[in-house]
Amino acid sequence: MSTNSTALRERKSLGWSVGISLLLIIAGLLAIAIPWVAGIAVSALIAWVLILSGAGHLLFAFHTRTFGGVLWEVALAILYFFVGGYLLLRPVAGLTAVTLMLAAYLLVEGILELILSFQLRSQSGGTWLLLDAIVTLILALLIWRTWPSDSEWVIGTLVGISMLFSGISRLSFSLSARQNVKRV
Repeated sequence: MSTNSTALRERKSLGWSVGISLLLIIAGLLAIAIPWVAGIAVSALIAWVLILSGAGHLLFAFHTRTFGGVLWEVALAILYFFVGGYLLLRPVAGLTAVTLMLAAYLLVEGILELILSFQLRSQSGGTWLLLDAIVTLILALLIWRTWPSDSEWVIGTLVGISMLFSGISRLSFSLSARQNVKRV
């Protein structure tokens, strides 16, 4: 394979990467501008993932060799179908539940990071871990204190911020890589 064809493929890949970066930035800005729509979309995505997981458990139940295993897989499938269906049929209530789960997740993550930061305080970077733990605990507390009234915008805003920063970092990386490809 020639160097020219490799360089051409790299340039095409970088073009796609820049395009995806710009779409992420636009999607992030839209999610921040209309967070309740983004929150409902996240809730629907989680619902479909749960329903597909339920289907997977149901299919696996037919391949399980023991009666207890079959019952367990069918019970899990029913649970996944129920929760996924609930999220689809009642998206705002589902979004409220997802927001509460996010607060619980952040609380546990913050506590674990705090413990780890004290264990690693003598190593370089330990202070950053402590700062991360504090910020995570503050976010958990802020979400929990305003729950359920702010559930409609919390998830959408956080997803929007994440998409925005992912798009910006990907764009920066792609543009840097593009400069390196031009030099070759």
